[in-house]
Amino acid sequence: MRLATQRHGDGPRQVALVHGLSADGGLWGGLTERLVAAGGTTVTTTDLRGHGLSDRSDLYTLDAFADDLVETLPTGLDLVVGHSLGGSVLERAVGRLAPVHALYLDPGFRLALPTHGLAGRLFWSLAPVTLTVAALAQKRRSRRRPPLSPSDASLRDAALDRFDRRMTIDVFRDVAHHPAPVAAPVVPSTILLSDDAPTVLADATSERLAALGWEVRRLPGVGHDFWLEDPERTLDAVRDLLVGEPA
Repeated sequence: MRLATQRHGDGPRQVALVHGLSADGGLWGGLTERLVAAGGTTVTTTDLRGHGLSDRSDLYTLDAFADDLVETLPTGLDLVVGHSLGGSVLERAVGRLAPVHALYLDPGFRLALPTHGLAGRLFWSLAPVTLTVAALAQKRRSRRRPPLSPSDASLRDAALDRFDRRMTIDVFRDVAHHPAPVAAPVVPSTILLSDDAPTVLADATSERLAALGWEVRRLPGVGHDFWLEDPERTLDAVRDLLVGEPA
């Protein structure tokens, strides 16, 4: 599927941003504005299938999302960024996209959800309930963090309205049951982790990835949507990758 995209800026440095589940390209606004203001960069945002302005589908799998990304983005970009589900999708597409560098923000590499034995069978047989409970627990952990700005909250609500909710359980199941391999990166790669990162990438796994050549950075004091909560600190944490300036 050819995905809906938006381009921002007109600089020679080419950066693409891939959002997470239930979001869309418009939610990168705080980050894209700063990148364009810094100069020298063209930013392309995408809407994954079933999100934003991209078409709906009867197939929502990691492989399908990754194939769409390869169909839509050019090869050899300077940087491709994936957040959460977007990180899982990018991991499957990065070898074909062959960017100079890949940046993963709290990537959904290894969800903290049961997948084996009796616990796994029970969890997924009751997925509408168990995933809701997990989401509420995550929301409680994040309640003391600063709220989104009114404009960002409005964009978030609009993205949720456009999101094809039929995919939710299948996407969580696919990501949980098919984690990213613990292997050396296909291209030079950096992972940036928030305080909520263990729900999508356990500390032990990130340490193993670091030993295999992945660069792992941490941004304390922010939650899973840190690029939306605090775009300035997010940019500062990876400025050398996003705009080619020292972080």
